[in-house]
Amino acid sequence: MSDLGSFFDEDDPIFANKDLLRVQHLPDKDRIIGRDEELTQLANAIKDATQGRTPNNVLIYGKTGTGKSLCTKYITNDLTESAKQNDVEVGVAYVDCFQDSTETQAVRSVASALNMPDETNISVPMSGLSTSNYYRKLWDILDAQYDVGLVILDEIDKLDNDNILMQLSRAAESGKLTESTLGIIGISNKIRYKENLNERVRSSLSERDLVFAPYDANQLRDILLSRSDAFHDGVLGDEVIPKIAALAAREHGDARKAIDILRYAGESAYERGSEIVSEEHVDEAHEREERNRLSELISKLPTHSKHLLHALALQAQQHDEDEPEIPTEDVYSLYELMCEQEGSEPLKNRRVRDLLSELEFLSVIRQQHKGRGRGRGAHTVNQLVDDPELVIKACKSA
Repeated sequence: MSDLGSFFDEDDPIFANKDLLRVQHLPDKDRIIGRDEELTQLANAIKDATQGRTPNNVLIYGKTGTGKSLCTKYITNDLTESAKQNDVEVGVAYVDCFQDSTETQAVRSVASALNMPDETNISVPMSGLSTSNYYRKLWDILDAQYDVGLVILDEIDKLDNDNILMQLSRAAESGKLTESTLGIIGISNKIRYKENLNERVRSSLSERDLVFAPYDANQLRDILLSRSDAFHDGVLGDEVIPKIAALAAREHGDARKAIDILRYAGESAYERGSEIVSEEHVDEAHEREERNRLSELISKLPTHSKHLLHALALQAQQHDEDEPEIPTEDVYSLYELMCEQEGSEPLKNRRVRDLLSELEFLSVIRQQHKGRGRGRGAHTVNQLVDDPELVIKACKSA
């Protein structure tokens, strides 16, 4: 080792506990801001599980960063502890459907999360079994270990089919479970997700719906203040948290991204050798978060949504105006050409309009219904929220 010593010996002058600013951090209830009503509604929907009875199935909707997953994990943790006081054993399985999007992957993930092989003598191999065999293992695990199972399907809209919803929601009714029962909590960014389910699945779920609205500037400020002890005393400039809250409220209302910006600002200050986190570091952090946000979001979009966004960005780039309004028919024309170059069949106009509406819901674009002029009817125009070059680069790398 050189005379300089280790690169890792130095104390961090900025952060006291950076884990408070990590996405995976599950905070205490007093750090969950602005979601008392949603927490209460979710708790009421599944409270029967604490008595060993079947909980309601729940579908939770809302944009990214509105606290859906955070509140779900907190409430299910609280529920399992409350159930133990009644001698009721509740098992919770969390599935990221973006990673486990097929029926086989999802049911295997549920079975693996719930299984305690030392108690059940059941193994859940990563591969080599049919879907039906994974289901059989899941039923055996639930009956052997639990009174109630709760399955959280995050990004439920990424599942390639809805058969798993039918299987899970009817497991007790159909006699596949004899000693236990089961509930589902589905989480989606798509407000229209349920419309795509077939009637039998919708009937089988008979779910409660919860909608999480974006946070406003005051809520975002309080959320950031509740995490400010991630920093050493006196490190955060007075203007930092109000500025981040205002930026996030104006652009997306996403608490996760606001917390990311706060962490990035601290990292920027550390890298520059600053003793104080300032507005300058917030500006750098905001630019970094924008790049990361777009890349992450676009990578998760369906192929045709990427084509549409790419087409809109290319047309916006060619306009002289700063924030051009592109008619949907113009977006569709370039989208058709891109599909032809990719060797894929373009979607019909109606489906394209639905996809553009979903992009607006995700705060990637803005839409407005405008008249063409007297006697010429009306049409929808589309605007990018972000810089076209940034969007094009993200679409190409996704």
